[in-house]
Amino acid sequence: MFPVTAGSAGSAKGAIVTTDRQNELNAQLLNAAENGDLERVQALLKAGASADAKDGTGRTALTWAAKGDHVAVARALIAAGADPDPQDDQRNNALLVTGETGSVAMLREVLKANPDLTRTNRYGGTALIPAADRGHLPYVRELLQTTQIDVNHINNLGWTALLEAVILGDGGKVHTEIVRELLIHGADRQIADREGVTPLQHARQLGYAEMVKLLAGG
Repeated sequence: MFPVTAGSAGSAKGAIVTTDRQNELNAQLLNAAENGDLERVQALLKAGASADAKDGTGRTALTWAAKGDHVAVARALIAAGADPDPQDDQRNNALLVTGETGSVAMLREVLKANPDLTRTNRYGGTALIPAADRGHLPYVRELLQTTQIDVNHINNLGWTALLEAVILGDGGKVHTEIVRELLIHGADRQIADREGVTPLQHARQLGYAEMVKLLAGG
């Protein structure tokens, strides 16, 4: 069973429970969210589990649901008032996790909770950056089209999403399309890495001909 912190006491329906009982319900909720058990999650929320319950690492039930891509569970938690923003010891939260998994369905659910788009992961990157380097093209499109996320955010490595798509991508069709999407949505092709190397220069060095055309303005 998870060690837990209570979050706000009670469920969205206002159930009142003792502290010990609250902790027990919250621990069960965290397990149910991790396992994608929707019926159990709903029952626990009704019984008084906190939608904002956290385990000993600070990870919320919503973040557990996001990691497992349990969309229906996330929907239930958000409907119960779950806060999407709290970050665990690894600086993960529900939105940042979707940038890693690339789940568009989960992204759509999390966005309904109005998350803070400026929150950053342990590398100092927004959700857009890991999505770009991992090749999550549908996710990148969805995030750019439906939010005002900063396309030119620079992480702790000194890289933007555009730089990561070039440097950490494979130069193939998917990463090339991600570069195209980033440019369409305002990515600054002149932002260089800490050594002063631009995305275009990286693409040339790596032999990514199609990316070179895009980044050169062709």
